Amino acid sequence: MDDLTTPDRGPAPTVPRAARLLVFDGDDPRLAAAAWSRLAEPGDVVAGALVAQLGAPGALAWLVDAVADPGRAVAGAGGADALAGDPGSGVPPGLPPAGRRRAAERLAAAVGRWAPRLASLDPRRELRVLDRCGGTLLLPGDPGWPTRLDDLGPAAPLVLWVRGRADVASWSRRSVAVVGARAATSYGERVSAELGSGLAERGFTVVSGGAYGIDVAAHRGAVAAEGTTCAVLAGGVDRFYPQGNEDVLRRVAATGAVLSEVPPGSAPFRQRFLARNRVIAALTSATVVVEAAHRSGALSTARRAAELLRPVGAVPGPVTSMASAGCHALLRDAVAVCVTGPDDVADLAGAVGAEVAAPPPRTELPRDALGPDERVLWDAVPARSAASVDSVARAAGLDPRRVLTLLGGLERRGLVRRDGGRWRRD
Repeated sequence: MDDLTTPDRGPAPTVPRAARLLVFDGDDPRLAAAAWSRLAEPGDVVAGALVAQLGAPGALAWLVDAVADPGRAVAGAGGADALAGDPGSGVPPGLPPAGRRRAAERLAAAVGRWAPRLASLDPRRELRVLDRCGGTLLLPGDPGWPTRLDDLGPAAPLVLWVRGRADVASWSRRSVAVVGARAATSYGERVSAELGSGLAERGFTVVSGGAYGIDVAAHRGAVAAEGTTCAVLAGGVDRFYPQGNEDVLRRVAATGAVLSEVPPGSAPFRQRFLARNRVIAALTSATVVVEAAHRSGALSTARRAAELLRPVGAVPGPVTSMASAGCHALLRDAVAVCVTGPDDVADLAGAVGAEVAAPPPRTELPRDALGPDERVLWDAVPARSAASVDSVARAAGLDPRRVLTLLGGLERRGLVRRDGGRWRRD
C-alpha cells in the first residue's frame, strides 16, 4: 500500500517560502493535532515536547516559521546565550534540553525531518477518509482519551484515529494486552484464543496488534466470546493490515475498536510496528506474552510495560521450543510472572483492572478435619486387609488404649470400619 508520507532519506530539501501559507486553518486545534500526526513519526519525543509546550497550533506555527527561516531553528548552534527562552532564538520556551546547543541541534534535525511533509500537508483529506470509515479523531483532553497514554510522556501519541468504539477511556480501564509471535505454534494459538475468550468473559477488553499468529488468535477468542477487543495498528485505519486478517479486523471494529496514531493512508513501516508496541503496553492494565522468540517484537511490548510499572505475564512452553524462548527469558529475568490461563491473568491485572480471580474451589475431604494423632492413625490402618488394634498401634506409634478410642471416632466419620476384631479403611 502506498503511503502519503515517505521515510527519511538524507537531508530534507528546503520548503519554498510559498508553502508557509497553510491550505487549512492551522489555528484549529483538531486540524493542527491531526497535522502533527502526519508530520511526526510515532514516538517522536521532540514533536511531543514541542506540542506539549506550545500546543498543536502554536507548534505548527513555529514550524512554518522555522522552515521559512532555517537559521532561526539553529540560532543557538554557535552560542548558548541565544537559546532557552529567548524569543528571538527560534527555540520554544520551556523545552528542557540537556544543553542549549544540543537542544538547537535536535530542533534543527527535527525540522529537517518534518519539512518534506509540510508542503503537501492537509489533514482535512485524512479526516474525510476517517469520516467515510465512520471513525473518530481523539485528542488528549477529549472525554474518550485514555489518560494511561500520558505515562509515555513526550513519546505519547499526539492523536488517536479510531474506528469502532471511541470511548477508549472507558473500555481500556479493564484491559489486557495479549501479544506474541506471528509464526506461532498450534499450542500458542490455542492458548491465545483461550486467553482471549476467557478474559472477555471476565469483562476485560483484549488488546493486541491484529497480526498473524498470537494476535489474531486472541482477537478471535474475544469475538467468539462476544466480548470487547481492540486492535492497535501500525498503519492507517482505512485499510486493515495484514490483508489476510481483514475479516477478523472488521469484526473487531464492529464490536470493539481498531485504532492507530498515524492517519489514514499511512503504511505500516517496520519502525511503526515497534512504536506501536509502546501504545499497547501503555493502554492496558497488564501485558501477557504467549509465545515469543528471542528477537520477537512482543518482547519490546513486555519490557515497555514493565518500564511503565504495568504487570507482565508470560506463558511457559516446552523448553525445547524456540517459539517460547523469549517467554522463558522474561521469566528468568523476573520481568514477567508465569501465567497459564485466564484466571492467572485476571489475578495479574487485578491490581489495576479491579478484578481478582476467585480461587479455584477446594474440595473438603473428611480426613482434612482430623487432628494430628487421628491423621497418623488413619495412615497406619491398612486399606486392603484388616489389622488388629495392637498391630495398628505399633504401626502408628500410639498407645493401644488411645488407638481404640480414636478408631471409634474414625468409624463414626466413615473413615474406617470394623471387620470382626480387626480394622481396615472404609
